[in-house]
Amino acid sequence: MTKKAFASSARAKPAAKNARHRSDRRIDFSDIPQSTDEELKRARRVGRPKTGKAKQLIAIRIAPPLLARLRRLAAKRSKPYQTLIHELLDRAAPR
Repeated sequence: MTKKAFASSARAKPAAKNARHRSDRRIDFSDIPQSTDEELKRARRVGRPKTGKAKQLIAIRIAPPLLARLRRLAAKRSKPYQTLIHELLDRAAPR
């Protein structure tokens, strides 16, 4: 059984990096049907909804054992671990 190669996998990244870029002008779009007005009316935005309370995306380094404990604690509370980390930091930081 052969494994599928995905662009996000560690093995596929070097292959994707070495792949030559193809300009949009060279792509044949002729077999793609035009969207009808009805399809465009039913189309919905993809992604996170705009709530006006967007959070800043950051990257931090957390020791694996600590992250494992946080994930277990979040699972016990039935919430995503990033939400739990946000709540813990919010309580710990003075206003």
